[in-house]
Amino acid sequence: MSKHILEELAQTNPDCEIWWDSSPLVYQQWAESVLSKASANKKTEWAEQLDRLYNPETASTTGKMGFRGVTTNPPLCLQAILSDPDYWVEEIRQTILQYPSDDVEGIYWKVYLETVRRGAELIRPVFEESEGKYGYLSGQVDPRFVTDLDRMRANAADLKAIASNIMVKVPGSKEGYQLIEELTAEGVSTNNTTSFTVPQYKACMDAVSRGLEKARANAVDLSRWRSVITHMSARLGNIGDLLWQAEERGIEISPEEITLGELAVLKRAYRHIQETGHPSKMLMCSMRVHHNAADGTASSWHIEKLAGGDFVYTCPPSYIAALMEHEDKIPPFDADAVNEDISEASLKKLLELPYFRQAYEFDGMASEEFSRFGAFIPTASEFAVATRKTIDFVARVYADTKRQAA
Repeated sequence: MSKHILEELAQTNPDCEIWWDSSPLVYQQWAESVLSKASANKKTEWAEQLDRLYNPETASTTGKMGFRGVTTNPPLCLQAILSDPDYWVEEIRQTILQYPSDDVEGIYWKVYLETVRRGAELIRPVFEESEGKYGYLSGQVDPRFVTDLDRMRANAADLKAIASNIMVKVPGSKEGYQLIEELTAEGVSTNNTTSFTVPQYKACMDAVSRGLEKARANAVDLSRWRSVITHMSARLGNIGDLLWQAEERGIEISPEEITLGELAVLKRAYRHIQETGHPSKMLMCSMRVHHNAADGTASSWHIEKLAGGDFVYTCPPSYIAALMEHEDKIPPFDADAVNEDISEASLKKLLELPYFRQAYEFDGMASEEFSRFGAFIPTASEFAVATRKTIDFVARVYADTKRQAA
C-alpha cells in the first residue's frame, strides 16, 4: 500500500496533524476530478489514498479520517456553494421563505452558518471518537469587520452555538485577540487567522493564557478545548511589503530566501511554544509547490523544511493535487528538518527590511499595527471580497424569490 505524500509527512511526528482546507461538502467532487486526471498506473493507488484521507461514509460511521480537522473561510464557503449552485439556490429560497422579515445580509449569514453546520456534522464522528482532540471545523467571523469587536462577538456567538466541534476563526487584529481571550475564558476553541508575524503569535498566546486563567478560576470545562495559531506562510513573503522594500534598498532576495524567511518566522514562534509549554499549536497554511521544468525536480519547502515538527498543516485542494502531481519528484522527508535554521547571512539580509523585522522580532509591532501590516490588509480584503460575492449570490436569489412571492 503506497502512502500519500501527506501521510509520509505525518509519519515524521506522530503528533502533527493534516487538515483539509476547504468545506467537506466539496471533497468528493474534488477527489473525482483528481482521479479523472490520474495516469492509469496511479489511479488505483490514488483512489485508495484519497479514500483514507476522507471518506464521508467511513467518517460518519467509524470516525476514521486521515484529515484530523477542517478549516474553512468565506472564499472556501463560496466555493462550496458554487460547486452545487442549484442545491444552494433552493436552500437560499427556503431560508428566505422561512425568515421573510430578514434582509439580504440576514439571509446570507444564515446560509453561511448552514455551510459551517453541514461541514461540522460530516466530521463530528472524528471529534467524538477522539474525545475532542480532533474533528474540529473552523468557522470564521465576518472578515469585513476585523476591527469591530462587537460584530465579531455576535458572529462568534452564532458560530459556537452550531456544534461543540466548531472552532471559531478570529482575525489577528488587536480586537481579534481580545475576542480570543473572551472565547477561551468560555472554553470555546479558537483558530487565529490572518496572522503572519511573531508579535501576533505572541499576542495570541498571551490572550489564550489570560483566557485559560479566567476559565480555570470559573471552573469552565476545558477537556474539549483547543487553540491553533495560523501562519499564512507564502502570503507573508509574497503579498506584503518584503519584495518592494528589498528592491527599494537594492537588496537581492532570492525566492529560496523568501521561503526560508517565512519558515524562520514560524519556527521562532514554534520554538517559543515548545520552550514555554504553551497549549496552542502552530498551524501552517498558504503552502506552495515549486516545479523546476528545466531539470524536472519539484519541492515544497513549506512542508519539507518543517518535517519532524508538531504542527497542523491545513492543505487546500489545489495544493494537495499539486503534491500528488509531483510526488515522485519531491525528496523524502527528513524528520530533523524542523531543527534547521536559516543561514546567518540570509537572516541578516532579511532583517535589513523593516517589513521582515516587524514579522520576526517579538517586539516588531504594537497590537494597534496588526491590522495595518502589509500582508494583513490584502488578505483580509480578499476574504471580504469573497464574502461580498456570496452576498451577491444570495441577493440575486433573494430578489427573484421576493418577485415571485409578490
